[in-house]
Order: sequence, then structure tokens, then C-alpha cells
Amino acid sequence: MVKEQLKDVQARVKGACLRAGRDPKEVTLIAVSKTKPASMLLEAYEEGVRDFGENKVQEILEKQPVLPEDIRWHMIGHLQRNKVKQVIDKAVLIHSVDSVRLAKQIEEECAKKEICVDILLEVNVAREESKYGFLLEEVMDAAKEISKFPHVHIRGLMTIAPFVEFSEENRKVFKKLFEFYVDTAWKNIDNVSMDILSMGMSGDYEVAIEEGATMVRVGTNIFGSR
Repeated sequence: MVKEQLKDVQARVKGACLRAGRDPKEVTLIAVSKTKPASMLLEAYEEGVRDFGENKVQEILEKQPVLPEDIRWHMIGHLQRNKVKQVIDKAVLIHSVDSVRLAKQIEEECAKKEICVDILLEVNVAREESKYGFLLEEVMDAAKEISKFPHVHIRGLMTIAPFVEFSEENRKVFKKLFEFYVDTAWKNIDNVSMDILSMGMSGDYEVAIEEGATMVRVGTNIFGSR
């Protein structure tokens, strides 16, 4: 099942890139494997997937030791500050930094281990009260503050768009974040590279790619429902 569904998603990613006049190599597919057993991840791995996303730190800690070492783990769920020290040396990228306090905690734990970590700033573009993240007007000030932390490197932005019946309804959300990502003068801030835009999930990843996503987080369409 995983093999067939993965092939379908990969074909759709390619199709969305072609429609947008983009090179498919510009888009990284992250297989969101939350709640799924290691055996299912292995099926995707055997088909060439190396980037896996988890919502909970505990799942990374349980799966990493029993799966191939070259897997790149992405922390995509809300990260509690008391869990930071467990994940900073396991994840290649933390997508969900939603406050300066969390970034400061990451900085402190990285300093102790003498490592650096790449992060994305989570942006609540649609201003949903139920979602974490910076509002668009808060992102620049947060980036300036976090950029001063020597062990934390901002690589870009992430958003979780609203749950909608028709993916087209989220186009405006993705377009808005892409425009912000492009227009803001990030080059004036040291320690910020802004080369990753993580947006789009199983219900709307094709629209997200058409609007400029460089990473999409797809779970259900690859592994089936939870």
C-alpha cells in the first residue's frame, strides 16, 4: 500500500511543479510518519524516502534507533520547551518554532552540547486561535531577536493552513506567506538564510507547491489514515 500511495504522491508533486514551471528537485517531500510503525516507514525508505516528519519527540526517540541511520528526521509538531534537549541532536530541522522563548531554550540546550540547529519559524498566517505560531506582523522582530542566538540558524518559514474541504481555499494563505517570504528584507539579518518554505499537507500540498513551497509534509496520502 505504501509503495503505491507514495508513487501517486510523488507524481502529484512532479505535476504541481510542472504546472508552476518549477524544477521538482526544488521540493522536498517529507513523509509524515506520526503514529505509524517502523515497518511502514521502512517501506517508504526502501522506495527512496529519506525525510520523515514526526509530531512528537517521543516517536523520534523510539524510531530512530531501529531505522537506518541516514534518515533525516524533521520535528514538525508543537515542541514543548521541556522536550528540547531530547530532540536537538536528533532532528535535522525543527519546523515548529513558535515563540522566542522556545528559540531561547533551543539556544541554551545547543550551547551545552556545543551543536547548532536549523529551525523554521512557524507562522499563523490565517490567524486561527487554535493554532500556534507568530502572526505575520510579528515574524520580523522575532527573526531579529532569534538571529542573535549563535547556536540557532533560521532557515525559513512554516505554516499549517486551515483545515478546508477544498484545497483551493488555502491558496490565498500560501500565496500570502510566499509573498512575505520573498518581499521581506531577510538579507539584512545575519544568521538568517531563509531558503526553506514548509507549507502544504495531504489535503493541499499541490496548491502549496504551485504557490512556492520548498517542503511539503504528507502523511495520510502516503501511510493512510491514523
